[in-house]
Amino acid sequence: MNRREFLIAAAAAAIPLWAAPGDDLAFASAIAAADAIRKKKLSAVELTKSCFARIALLDPKINAVIIKLEAESLVRAREADAALAKGKPWGPLHGVPITIKESFAVVGTPTTWGRPDFKNNRATGNAIAVERLLRAGAIVAGKTNVPVMLMDWQSYNPVYGVTNNPWDLSRTPGGSTGGGAAALAAGLGYISLGSDIGGSIRVPAHFCGVYGHKPTINLVPLGGHQPDAQPPFGSESVDLPVAGPLARTAEDLRLALEVIGGPAGDDAIALSWKMPVPRHARLGDFRVGYVIDDAYSKVSGDTLPVLETVIRGLEKAGAKLERGWPQGLEPGGLVYEYLYLLGSQTQPSTPEYLAEARAAYEKDPKDPFLASAVGPHSRWLAATRARFRARATWQRYFETHDVFLMPAGLSAAYPHDHTGTSLDNTRTIPTPEGRRPYLEFINWQVPASLTGLPSTVAPVGRTAGGLPVGIQIMGPFLEDGTTIRFAELLKDVAGGFTPPPGFA
Repeated sequence: MNRREFLIAAAAAAIPLWAAPGDDLAFASAIAAADAIRKKKLSAVELTKSCFARIALLDPKINAVIIKLEAESLVRAREADAALAKGKPWGPLHGVPITIKESFAVVGTPTTWGRPDFKNNRATGNAIAVERLLRAGAIVAGKTNVPVMLMDWQSYNPVYGVTNNPWDLSRTPGGSTGGGAAALAAGLGYISLGSDIGGSIRVPAHFCGVYGHKPTINLVPLGGHQPDAQPPFGSESVDLPVAGPLARTAEDLRLALEVIGGPAGDDAIALSWKMPVPRHARLGDFRVGYVIDDAYSKVSGDTLPVLETVIRGLEKAGAKLERGWPQGLEPGGLVYEYLYLLGSQTQPSTPEYLAEARAAYEKDPKDPFLASAVGPHSRWLAATRARFRARATWQRYFETHDVFLMPAGLSAAYPHDHTGTSLDNTRTIPTPEGRRPYLEFINWQVPASLTGLPSTVAPVGRTAGGLPVGIQIMGPFLEDGTTIRFAELLKDVAGGFTPPPGFA
């Protein structure tokens, strides 16, 4: 789509021209969009119409927004404008169109997790995080694509098809929140709600050049993030998965997290939460640990130079840098424990599956997925103790360091590959140094996922081939504001979000 085509469509729909490609507000922050509505520079209806005009013209290229709620959004936008006219704004996201990962319950919409047999799963209520975004004034424009059961770093399924990366349509946008990241990069909505158990927010943010935040474990309630769940939704304690935001600015991540974070259900009887103040306000005051390449999981030759440039920029900015893992931490030794807990979280428990798993486990007792399916409860307890020991090691480290930087993945976005499954060892990842095992992409996700620590991904540049590269910023338990603040400041060193050429 060129500018002339957009202007014709905009004129037909009475859309403000700032929404055209190349103009600032098409790729503005949610905060800026909300401010424009609040100051009546434009209406919520105008903003919503412009969002859907872009979706109609651009989404066919990427197939990111797979459930479009245009009629419902326009009704809510009119209500938002009426409320504002009465001097009663709803909240900090008043009138701002956002998208929601398909795996979250949104009343009246399918929640299939990419499975055809779940096509009739229509939510009768909103997930807790969705409801909180609505109470903050957001308009849910649609739901975004996912892989089957959220178990891939690609986003395709037999229900909705394949989502493409806006930076290169032949490549994946990541997964499992790939649709959300692709939509943001293309300028389709202002915030996207995602989830992460093994990089499902962080990898798409890295692949699509946007910001993503994996919150501290259990900070954001996951009620309503189950394929067959119906209200009432409550809070529950989990081992690995989290819900969190993606955005085009770090400031929007913070706002979204403040909206969706905090206890729910019975927890809210006695507990409350507020975002801790970031440890520092200036980049030069941060004590930064880092490992951007390691035998643990070598980074591809086209991605590593971008990360090295970030480290040099931090040195010039005066940040206090120290290379190396925390003392006593062996990241490779924790991958098995992570995979065991991942299997515990994701595997079916039907009698048929368990019978097959027991037979396979007898042949291969070292397989973490089989062990998690049929092993004794004491094995789960051992993995849980390893999880808490690893968290304690990191917490000691963060007594003398503020953040830890590492790659968001071993490579930039790779070409679509739908052979086999993500777990059957048939796929590989192409890099300049040769092909790598597909599952090795999990390695850089394990430190934050296993420990439940917060991790923010910020865009920091592009490969020589023009693909985005993100860096992962891990921080202390419950100090999510510190990693988000560091990501915000990093923009001065690394540049932040840039729209993809074909969509800007």
